[in-house]
Amino acid sequence: MEIMAKRLTELRNAKGLAQKDIAEYLGITKSAYGFYEQNRREPSPEIIKKLADYFDVSADYLLGRINKPKW
Repeated sequence: MEIMAKRLTELRNAKGLAQKDIAEYLGITKSAYGFYEQNRREPSPEIIKKLADYFDVSADYLLGRINKPKW
C-alpha cells in the first residue's frame, strides 16, 4: 500500500526518529521496517495496530481509508 508507506515515513520523520527506532519498538529488523516504508512489504495486522498505537493515529489513517490521523 503506497499510502501506508508514505504515511509511515511522514510520521517517523515528524518525530525525528530513525527507522531503527521504530524497528526496535516493533521487535523486527531495521530492514524489515524499511521494506514497509519502501512499499516492498505489507505489515501484518498486529504490526499495523502497534504502529497506530506508537504514532497515536488510527489504523484507518495508516491504511489510507481516512485522511485525518484521528477520528
